[in-house]
Formats: sequence, C-alpha cells, structure tokens
Amino acid sequence: MEMMSHIKAHSLRVCQVAELLTDLMAKAHILLNRDLVYAGSLLHDITKTRSLKTGEFHAATGDELLCEMGFPQVGAIIRQHVALDEYFVSAIPDEAEIVNYADKRVLNTDIVSLSQRMDYILERYGTNPEYRQRLRRIGKYAEKTEKRIFGLIDINPEQVGHICQ
Repeated sequence: MEMMSHIKAHSLRVCQVAELLTDLMAKAHILLNRDLVYAGSLLHDITKTRSLKTGEFHAATGDELLCEMGFPQVGAIIRQHVALDEYFVSAIPDEAEIVNYADKRVLNTDIVSLSQRMDYILERYGTNPEYRQRLRRIGKYAEKTEKRIFGLIDINPEQVGHICQ
C-alpha cells in the first residue's frame, strides 16, 4: 500500500499500546483475541496514505480492502478505529474498542494523554462545524472508554507511556 514511513511508525506504536492493554486485560481474566488486536492495530491506517491523495475515508476503505483479502474481522476493526459502530454493547471492551482507544492515545509515535490526542484530532480534522461536533462526540466516548478499560486493569492511563518506552 506504499504507506508513508511516519504512518507505519504510528501504526507500530498503536499496536504496542493495544497489545499492552490486551495483555493487561488477560491478567484480569478478560480474554480478547490477541491476534485480531495485533492485526487490526497494525493495519488500522493501511489506506491512509492513499486517502491523503484521494480524500476517501480511510477507515472504510481499509475495511473494504481487508474484506476483499478475506479478513472481514480485521476489516471490521479497521472500520471502527475512528468511531465504533456501537459503543458499550457488552459489559467488557472488545478488540475493536481496544484498537480504537489505542489509536486515540498515539500522536504520531508519541503516547500522549487522551485529551492531547483529541485536541490534535479536533484541530487537524475539525474542518467544519459538523466534523467538529462529530469529533467532540467521539472524544466523549473515548473518555468513557478510557474509564471502562482502566477500571478493569491494574494500571492507570498515565502509566501507558512509561510502560511502552
């Protein structure tokens, strides 16, 4: 897909955060499909480079690509890395929720607070009032997701960056 190197580096870092959260969930006896988290987080921006030229929505086109390749579960995670199809449908987070949240913690390759990342997303992509409103709504869900995830594991959000050095 000729991904730009900085997008590859970002994806590797998102994968690192997602795997950490998945492993901590496993320690809390919440078992997720680690391979699915790995693939979804590593490939979440697979069509982003192309989208910068075409203007397409990379979450949707990434889903389409992976489905065409025979990996619909991975495609579904990619589709939901910007916004989940549905929020909080089960008592525990699923693989898509973990990848979605991990992406919200990585700015380029830096692990930052959720508020720092959401401020960046709003500034970068909030090009009109409708987008800004949608991004603010996504940010509110991300805050709830953070509380949900960290209420189940034995670290706090601030520790993620230190552990993933």
